[in-house]
Amino acid sequence: MKKLYSLLVLLFLVTGIMAGCGTNEAQENNTNEGNTNTDQAEKSENSAFPVTITDALDKDVTIENDPEKIVTLIPSNTEILFALGAGEEVVGVTDFDNYPEETADIEKIGGMEFNIEKIISLKPDLVLAHASSASTAEAGLQQLRDAGITVLVVNDDTSFEEVYKSMEMIGKATGETEAAETTIADMKKRLEDIKAKAETISEDQQKNVFVEVSPAPEIYSPGKNTFMDDMLTLINAKNVTHDQEGWNQIDQEAIIEANPDVIITTYGYYSEKPVEQVLSRDGWQDVTAITDEQVVDVHSDLVTRSGPRLVEGVEELAKAVYPDVFTE
Repeated sequence: MKKLYSLLVLLFLVTGIMAGCGTNEAQENNTNEGNTNTDQAEKSENSAFPVTITDALDKDVTIENDPEKIVTLIPSNTEILFALGAGEEVVGVTDFDNYPEETADIEKIGGMEFNIEKIISLKPDLVLAHASSASTAEAGLQQLRDAGITVLVVNDDTSFEEVYKSMEMIGKATGETEAAETTIADMKKRLEDIKAKAETISEDQQKNVFVEVSPAPEIYSPGKNTFMDDMLTLINAKNVTHDQEGWNQIDQEAIIEANPDVIITTYGYYSEKPVEQVLSRDGWQDVTAITDEQVVDVHSDLVTRSGPRLVEGVEELAKAVYPDVFTE
């Protein structure tokens, strides 16, 4: 596990022993001064810290030194840190953090409501908060700032481009800018490969897909301006609830009428046998996805957490909807 420290470039001065004369001494002094200036310039150029970042609240946050102890307040931030090689610095995570497996051994700081005293006791150099909860946690975040802890609020992403920006922000905050660039480049490459395969799907092969993120009786589904909707578009599939905005509770009769070719569930991690639940649902027996048994559960974390594993989520969706195209 690597930590990025400020690079200190030392220039060794080579001087000869010469016959003493005023001119030579002056030249030596000028050489020493020039070398010192060069040394300082190289230090400034190569050091990642201090660094000032404008966060999601439009606050200019200055991080003086490479953080050695970091607390994260949302699982997506944690996953990004580990992906960038900064996982060793993470000393506190939420109760919901479950990836990577190392998070099981890291101190927990609470769930939706984090424990201020616990966070302060961990003495972090940096707390990575998130814009999705910044307004409700405003008082708590200010308490952390008042305790002398640097708080950086990461963006609430709704697109892959925004995810890349958040990864760049976290990379900059931890001195892992190169790792962030590499990770982003890898994500883009994998997405391009998916797009290339999706382009081979003709219009008459395009499938209608229904995604449900919670089981009956209160079924919720993503509409436009959500990651799930973007992912379906990316794999050349049609979201049957695209005409709605954001996340909505869905009327079952509307889905039966939409007659999706494929149904995706994302709640198998907490609800028993989601596929069987859908296949045996009363009144759905004539839906194409039911008659063809095209119901697949995809883990929610892969398609909702705005981090590097989103690409895995797209790949899983692609395999579920178009197995003949994406399953090798």
